[in-house]
Amino acid sequence: MAGTLFLVSTPIGNLGDMSHRAVEVLSSAALIVAEDTRHSRRLLDHYGISTPVSSYHEHNEAKETPRLVARLRKGDSIALISDAGTPLISDPGSRLVEAAVEAGVPVVPVPGASSVMAALVASGMPLERFTFFGFIPRKGRERSAAIGDVVSSPWTTVLFEAGNRVGATLSALASAGAAERKAVVARELTKQFEEFRRGTIAELALAAAETAPRGEVVLVISGAEEREVAVDDLVVAAQRARDEGLSARDVMEHLTQNLGAPRNLAYRIAHGSDE
Repeated sequence: MAGTLFLVSTPIGNLGDMSHRAVEVLSSAALIVAEDTRHSRRLLDHYGISTPVSSYHEHNEAKETPRLVARLRKGDSIALISDAGTPLISDPGSRLVEAAVEAGVPVVPVPGASSVMAALVASGMPLERFTFFGFIPRKGRERSAAIGDVVSSPWTTVLFEAGNRVGATLSALASAGAAERKAVVARELTKQFEEFRRGTIAELALAAAETAPRGEVVLVISGAEEREVAVDDLVVAAQRARDEGLSARDVMEHLTQNLGAPRNLAYRIAHGSDE
């Protein structure tokens, strides 16, 4: 009988957030795989967990995955943890889970702390629907596209960012048309210096430029207010943009960021399918 791959959530700062079940699973597994074994050692020692630990990260996951799946198929149970929070959320692990599923190995989540959920529920934003972006690209077209997606989203969005880059990301969102949107900069969640800075994106961008937030940061951005956009006007705007030499992709970005068009509609118009 195959073993089980457990996906064990660990505290994001406060060690008291570790669940009894998580301790039991980590203590009874044949092996714990962790992104940074030195970082995880503090948590494991705190709870007296002596299970062997092996590293599993983006630089060795291709090599380690077959070995780990082989152990699972032979009957060993393995627990995957990340440095903090829920595994696979902007952390390695998807390759291992996919391989385990394909091999018929049971995959069992052990829920727990999540910086995404912690930031969202304390944000004061509507949570009927929300979108998670993780870390957005740092430069180029991919970054511009991600910024456009956040700005055009009608739902609350949440993303990760390094403290020294919070100001630049908020400024980019403001420049893309979201300056007056509500936002929250949540940092050091569950830790001693936990803080929620609230305001408009423009206000928070200015504050971050003056004093960059320290520690782990989660940004929560309010959704775009619904705007009525006439399709005929968008078609005309798209044609003008083409006449100026813009590519279909640039036309789409112009329609979404500057005219408030829904992204799927902007895509169709930019590629001529709604004209």
